[in-house]
Amino acid sequence: MKTLEKLKNELKSIPLATSWYLSALDEFKGKQELYNKQSPQKLKHLKEHALIESSISSNRMEGVNVAQARIETVIFGSALLKDRDEEEIRGYQQALRWIHESHDRIDINLQTILKLHKLSRGDIWDAGQLKEKQIDITEILPNGKSRIRFKPPGIKESKIFLIKAIDLWNEQIKEKYIPPLILLIAFNFDFLCIHPFRDGNGRVSRLILLLQLYKLGYDIGSYISIERIIEENKDRYYETLEQSSNKWHEAKNDIWPYVNYILFILKESYKQLDTRLENLPNNRGNKSELIINFIGNSIGPFSIADIKYNLPGVSVELIRKLLKDLQNENKVRSLGRGRNAKWEKL
Repeated sequence: MKTLEKLKNELKSIPLATSWYLSALDEFKGKQELYNKQSPQKLKHLKEHALIESSISSNRMEGVNVAQARIETVIFGSALLKDRDEEEIRGYQQALRWIHESHDRIDINLQTILKLHKLSRGDIWDAGQLKEKQIDITEILPNGKSRIRFKPPGIKESKIFLIKAIDLWNEQIKEKYIPPLILLIAFNFDFLCIHPFRDGNGRVSRLILLLQLYKLGYDIGSYISIERIIEENKDRYYETLEQSSNKWHEAKNDIWPYVNYILFILKESYKQLDTRLENLPNNRGNKSELIINFIGNSIGPFSIADIKYNLPGVSVELIRKLLKDLQNENKVRSLGRGRNAKWEKL
């Protein structure tokens, strides 16, 4: 809310680096219709893969994990869940599906945000409820001690600020004075600073980010896990959050480090979409060739998961069969045992 107000009242120019990102993302957005027309079958391969990655990565950033062997059962299965972590991961997947399937009918309002929190937090007692006590954002230092990284507004202020941020979003997106992607990131950042929930704020912020991207016509989150790319760059995520939150309470903060970080994440998402569309097979016959080419071009050890990630259209069974064949031909060797074992070419 503080950042949105500041941009509304003070935005006079945009940093050059930010302009470059916006220009690049405009070009990528222009390719979306081409992707949808020319590669509809290829895009289908990516959707479920992105759903899994997003559910796992967004939760893992908050310390919520699930055993590798349980991932598909937790996300797609109907079996009973074993613990709270599995419940939260399945809940996040349900929130993602709601956004992917109904984004054009979902308004950006308090009810939507509460529902996203309720879905992503499962059956915990305060799912879908704003915080009832003040909670500071802390960081655990390498020596085991902690420090307060940011003090969010109080309980009453949080609700007022959140409603104000929602109003500013809906007002400014219609006025079109602020570039929409910058407005989206400012809302995302203010939400994180307001910190309206006891727990789950980071996950809800990423769900809102996805929803707002859809609202602006960017459907990249349907095919590439934005959450995974944020997790892969999480050190920079926390760095820019801290940089841009300095003096937030006084509305004197510098939003641009965080803006450029999120724009980088979106640009990287589109670049990965390009790469993965190129690597998806057009027919059943050339899947083996794609796997063999990946292995031949690999530098250093790789795992079955690495191949599957880069070639989402191929099956794990085919990867294992080809690795066994190549091993018998002394072209590769296994560096360990089990599903997470690394391999290297000879």
